[in-house]
Amino acid sequence: MTTKDTTTSSLESVDDIALADSMREATGLIQSELRKMIVGQEEVIEQVLLSIFVGGNSLIVGVPGLAKTLLVHTIAQVLDLKFSRIQFTPDLMPSDITGTDLIQEDAESGQRRMVFAPGPIFANIVLADEINRTPPKTQAALLEAMQEHQVTVQGRTYVLEEPFFVFATQNPIELEGTYPLPEAQLDRFMFNIIIDHLPEEDELEVVRSTTAVQVADLENVVTGSEIIAYQRLVRKVPVPDPVLRYALSLVRTSRPSGNGAPQFIEKWVAYGASVRAAQYLILGGKAKALLEGRYNVSFDDVRALAHPVMRHRILTNFHAESEQISRDHLVDQLLEAVPTPRSGL
Repeated sequence: MTTKDTTTSSLESVDDIALADSMREATGLIQSELRKMIVGQEEVIEQVLLSIFVGGNSLIVGVPGLAKTLLVHTIAQVLDLKFSRIQFTPDLMPSDITGTDLIQEDAESGQRRMVFAPGPIFANIVLADEINRTPPKTQAALLEAMQEHQVTVQGRTYVLEEPFFVFATQNPIELEGTYPLPEAQLDRFMFNIIIDHLPEEDELEVVRSTTAVQVADLENVVTGSEIIAYQRLVRKVPVPDPVLRYALSLVRTSRPSGNGAPQFIEKWVAYGASVRAAQYLILGGKAKALLEGRYNVSFDDVRALAHPVMRHRILTNFHAESEQISRDHLVDQLLEAVPTPRSGL
């Protein structure tokens, strides 16, 4: 069900409306450029773009060969943003990500001094490739950057250039030599994006195009300053109070410790989603509404984003694992269990 207009159905000014139009046009241009390199995966591309327009970080999960790295790299090219790829390995150290102080000698004075050498985290779009292949200590080096958009090295804080995003990839089929991401770090990812095998005809097109001579001339269609303007615009989109309450209700109902938790939550869930889930349901809904030419968030927007926002924030227990109950199945049941408000809509 879609909400009726219970709040102001327009943004604050003519300039905001013009910016919203520009954002939709830019999205179409981005998608056109991406299609030069990426076949299909429309839902995945939409979720990545929503993450960018909100200013969030996302985890992309899929087996090898599904163009996870190519997708992020191509988006960075189209957006004309500085791109950095970090290949996570068991011997990767935190300083390999953030950078470190080096002793350098001044050519004129001959004196030695400590000079900070920035690490690969100093980029606009950072691809943390196979993030679960490195120990938690190194994974944690990303936490401050993801949350605060800054890094602290040897007691000194360095601010990262805006816009800043971390896209991490993870291979779900290899367990040997991997380290599961801590829940605290998982919670900092806006979306857990699942990328799956393409339909047969799309897969055939991938084989055809990648085994021929490829000449993909990608154009820069959006600048970093425009992305920042779009992010500010997203936060101006009004949200009806019933939609806010519905998003929060989904999140609170996922917690087994809450009063009146559904039986399936008490049976299969160890810990439910944090308040960040509700924040990202609403922010993602705002961006989704703008891309669809609307200036108001609906219940449908929240429901459409429930899986990528909540699937990594619900921690299942032994009973769920033994009965092979997936987190996506639990989100499905949550959507059925939490009624969509109707009063006043």
